[in-house]
Amino acid sequence: MKFPAPKVCCCSLVLLVLCASGARSFALDREAFSIPSYNLTLQIDPEQHRLGARGKVTLRNDSPAPQKIAVLQISSSLDWRAIKAGDKAVQFVRQPYTSDIDHTGGLSEAIVTLPQEVAPHGTIDLDIAYEGVILLDATRLTRIGTPDDLSKSTDWDQIGPDFTAVRGAGYVAWYPIATEAANLSEADLFEVLGRWKARAASSEMTLVFESTKDSAILFSGTPNGFVVQADQPAAKMAAFNMIRPGVNVPTFVLADYKKIDVKGISGVSFLPGNDAIAAAYADVLGSLNPLPGTGNPGRLQVAQLPDSSAAPFVSEGLLLVPLKPMTEESRLTLVYAMGRQQARSPRPWIQEGLAHFAQMLDLEQQHGRKSALEYLLAHQSLLADAERHPPSGEATGATENGTPSSNGSLIDPRDDIYLQSKAMWVWSMLRDMVGDAPLNLLLSSYDATADKSISYLQESLNKQTKRDLGWFFDDWVYHDRRLPDFKVESAFARKVTAQTFLVTITVDNLGGAGAEVPLTVKFAGGEETKRLEVRAKSKAVIRVETALPPLEVVVNDGSVPESDMTNNTYKIESIVAK
Repeated sequence: MKFPAPKVCCCSLVLLVLCASGARSFALDREAFSIPSYNLTLQIDPEQHRLGARGKVTLRNDSPAPQKIAVLQISSSLDWRAIKAGDKAVQFVRQPYTSDIDHTGGLSEAIVTLPQEVAPHGTIDLDIAYEGVILLDATRLTRIGTPDDLSKSTDWDQIGPDFTAVRGAGYVAWYPIATEAANLSEADLFEVLGRWKARAASSEMTLVFESTKDSAILFSGTPNGFVVQADQPAAKMAAFNMIRPGVNVPTFVLADYKKIDVKGISGVSFLPGNDAIAAAYADVLGSLNPLPGTGNPGRLQVAQLPDSSAAPFVSEGLLLVPLKPMTEESRLTLVYAMGRQQARSPRPWIQEGLAHFAQMLDLEQQHGRKSALEYLLAHQSLLADAERHPPSGEATGATENGTPSSNGSLIDPRDDIYLQSKAMWVWSMLRDMVGDAPLNLLLSSYDATADKSISYLQESLNKQTKRDLGWFFDDWVYHDRRLPDFKVESAFARKVTAQTFLVTITVDNLGGAGAEVPLTVKFAGGEETKRLEVRAKSKAVIRVETALPPLEVVVNDGSVPESDMTNNTYKIESIVAK
């Protein structure tokens, strides 16, 4: 903080007080409190680019010590107006706080002195009010050298007279949050955001939007009533509920949309002049059922972004996307968004993993298994790179008593790329291990409200398949054991009858994660494939019969991610006679 030089003694006293406050702020535990409940009314004035908010938030002390100081943060383009506990105003200090968790690259922080200490796990309700403008702002990207056009097509959030779309934490802090600083240039944004998501995973929002413009109001949550204000015919109100804002990004949209309904629960909202292309999207949307095993038809509202170069975005029940001619890429975006709705879960690795798994299944259905494997392999380099460069100090082993640990795992993922890539592979490998029918049974019986333990899904699958898959979940979900590395150590072939050859194959897994992997023996004009379970840092042996002399052994067809696939092939040089 910078302060003007003092001119008289009384100013010196003020300076000392301010400096003392600043010193305390640097020692703040900004993540001591989470916000399990939001109840806000938001006034949107598109012509003025303004947002005003008032209402109540509940703070919960998640730290192990009593807390008297709480921190609330909103976008740097918004200003705190009032904070009360009960009917009494509380003392708070405003200050700017640099953080890339907001598109402006900064936050407006309120350091609040609570009326009394809040014990660990205790809560306190605060009445709050804030307001300001939300303009197109890509400062956090441009200041690290991202080209201007790319920055604006990524951080496209704004309130405007023609179009309004604003995403929540990680894009725009239009509702209060509390995090430590996040810096894109130091690549810790995903880590900070991940901690916030985990703390907000069970939070709830009740929101009422009031708009000065007679436009459609969309929100990434469940509608909870809709009325036109009788005394203000040009204004609209819409009420929504949302659970798990840590899993789903709260997002609101206002625009002069036209709409095509799809199956009565989904739809395509589009801007004037886009009727034909919107109809094409509606046709595809109506035909999709990417995860039929869930038994959930999925509710999805597709809404057009006016900038044709804008990056698509998905949240709870809402896909924001430019409506361009339908391509394979745009179809897969629809598949992902619909799959995410069908696989709703409090656990990101389940919901996100199944949504990307749905894309793989769609490619397989449309173009065959080879296309599905190519899609998987396209994500392998991202996953392998993430595994080679884990966050420093990350724990990867089991807890002392052997119970599942959330450190460095899909339970507590380090970033979205790691989460989405690895979780998709997990679902693909599970499908290969247990088959489509058991997997569909698992999805149809999955109860998100009963998923209270990290081993809930594994235990359900164990019961259905009569297999103990604990080793797989231990290596791939509960911990980060990195990736397997399969090597065909030897292949011994001999002729057993005039038309039968037997190959004894030893496969060594040099990596830290085990897997069930396909192994193929090739011969002139054909091949024979078996599946082999090879645990981490272990060897496994399998025997394969062929009708013709075996020529080559290949472990892994690309359906299991590996750190090294250069040692997966073994040439058979000789065959022992009968």
